Amino acid sequence: MINALKQLLGFGPKTDYAALVKQGAVILDVRSKGEYAGGHIKGSINISVDTLHNNIGKLKDKNKPVITCCASGMRSASAKSILKSHGFTNVYNGGGWSGLQAKLRS
Repeated sequence: MINALKQLLGFGPKTDYAALVKQGAVILDVRSKGEYAGGHIKGSINISVDTLHNNIGKLKDKNKPVITCCASGMRSASAKSILKSHGFTNVYNGGGWSGLQAKLRS
């Protein structure tokens, strides 16, 4: 319980997003098409959180790491839950896309 709370608040072990991408992780941007068009991480896939249930088939390998991102981290958290409920085993909430992009560079 305490560990789950720590992780929820960001006090858990840090995720090395750059290493995940090097291992072939998919970056899933769950913002709207308009938001995505305004800026995004190169190579990311855009499926809005509203349409994720209907487009889950676009993500073929349920064992491949998936990093979700959005504007602030709220929709990406929802997307993580949706993916987990569909049997995806390796899902990470990357939070806001611009913050995630900065973490990928370091």
